[in-house]
Amino acid sequence: MLSFWETNSFIQYDYIVIGAGITGLSVACELKEQFPHKKVLVLERGILPTGASTKNAGFACIGSLSEKVHDLQLMGEEKLLQLIEDRWIGLQLLRKRLGDVAIGFESYGGYEMVFKNQDDSFIESLETMNARMQAIFNKNIFSTTTNSFGFSDKHVKYLIYNQVEGQVDTGKMMDSLWQYTQSLGVKIITGAEVTSIENNAQHAAVHLKDISFKAQQVCICTNAFTKTLLPNIELNPGRGQVIATAPIPDLKIKGIFFFDEGYYYFKNFENRIIFGGGRNLDFEIEHTTAFGSNQKILAQLNYYLKEVILPNTPFAISHQWSGIMAFGENKLPLVERLNERQVMGVRHNGMGVALGSKIAKDLVKLLG
Repeated sequence: MLSFWETNSFIQYDYIVIGAGITGLSVACELKEQFPHKKVLVLERGILPTGASTKNAGFACIGSLSEKVHDLQLMGEEKLLQLIEDRWIGLQLLRKRLGDVAIGFESYGGYEMVFKNQDDSFIESLETMNARMQAIFNKNIFSTTTNSFGFSDKHVKYLIYNQVEGQVDTGKMMDSLWQYTQSLGVKIITGAEVTSIENNAQHAAVHLKDISFKAQQVCICTNAFTKTLLPNIELNPGRGQVIATAPIPDLKIKGIFFFDEGYYYFKNFENRIIFGGGRNLDFEIEHTTAFGSNQKILAQLNYYLKEVILPNTPFAISHQWSGIMAFGENKLPLVERLNERQVMGVRHNGMGVALGSKIAKDLVKLLG
């Protein structure tokens, strides 16, 4: 039973945000920046942000050329350009809010690796794709370049350079965002898994196992875990495997790199390589919200490290983990008002770093 003091000071809020990943914390920041006198609570099911925000590889990117060509067929030009612009705006909002130093931002650029045994007919779209994106970037962002990073010449034919991409230090970014959110006066409670939300004429009741909170508006930012609250939503969880090497002396690789339409991705972090992906090797098994390892995918990641990325360079794996992302047939995120007291911003399709801050701004507009 709650005391008078608990009921008076800890239970009632103007806004409750469910999920303390990059989108949820960014929503809380937007709310306090715009409405500093409102009470905002963030509820996070894990002890740390659970999902992908603290488990991603740290890409500040808009995506590779081959992905863009594929997405053009999937979405059409209007929606594709909207998605690209939203990713770009989101990255600028993140950098402006926290500062490049606080998020460990490095503008080394992005590269797509084109293999000798792959169909590279998509390269014919490079100039037209640049032209399509002129209105967003005011310059051509894609160009071809040679392999100057020591990748295996046996496998790599050439690279496609994207000059506007960069990388972040995921840990610094989320720690800085968490601290900034709290500095605004937002209350964050971890280990607080929401079981249901119930609306009535006065408020929305957000139920946990042993306690309920009340708010005028609730914002659901639970991404891959959203089906626990909204079982009919068009969203599929997807697990991503990630490995990191121990420090490699004199590492020449700098930047973010993709291949296989972005299903594989790696970057340098100082003098380490962080490498993730391979979900397309085992879609059925990786369609899960359970954290864990997939030995088939990990073996393939190690193969690419040894044979393609770091040929003739000794390395050791120092860390291995997985993150849970959310995907949909339509690559645009779901940013919607569900009813008079609830909105949601989910389904980032593996681009939460880029999209999170833009989704947050759009959600606060919906909250009004």
